[in-house]
Amino acid sequence: MIAADTVVDLDGASLGKPRDAGDARTMLASLSGRPHLVHTAFAVADGSRLIEGDSTTEVRFHRLSAAEIDAYVASGDPMDKAGAYGIQGPGSALVAAIEGDFYTVMGFPLGLFVRTLGACGMVFA
Repeated sequence: MIAADTVVDLDGASLGKPRDAGDARTMLASLSGRPHLVHTAFAVADGSRLIEGDSTTEVRFHRLSAAEIDAYVASGDPMDKAGAYGIQGPGSALVAAIEGDFYTVMGFPLGLFVRTLGACGMVFA
């Protein structure tokens, strides 16, 4: 079994998935023009073993106008995503810079996952 979860960290405050459109607008406005951290952790249960890993990436948003935020929220894209944005879709236009692993921000640090399992003796071809 494999499980993973992602959270956006803005100055030590965790931003999970928005409850509604208003919550999404508030999150996006708070991220506007600012850097934040995205943390993704995973766990693999393999019989009697539990293998865990985590990754952090810094993301910086462009300054967003109220109209940009409203249009993005109206698209529905932010509603099921930590921090109210997804870097792999229309939310990519919100991002000014990224330092670290893109896949961590997407929600699953695949490279780290494969390397972690390899270090535990699981080999992928």
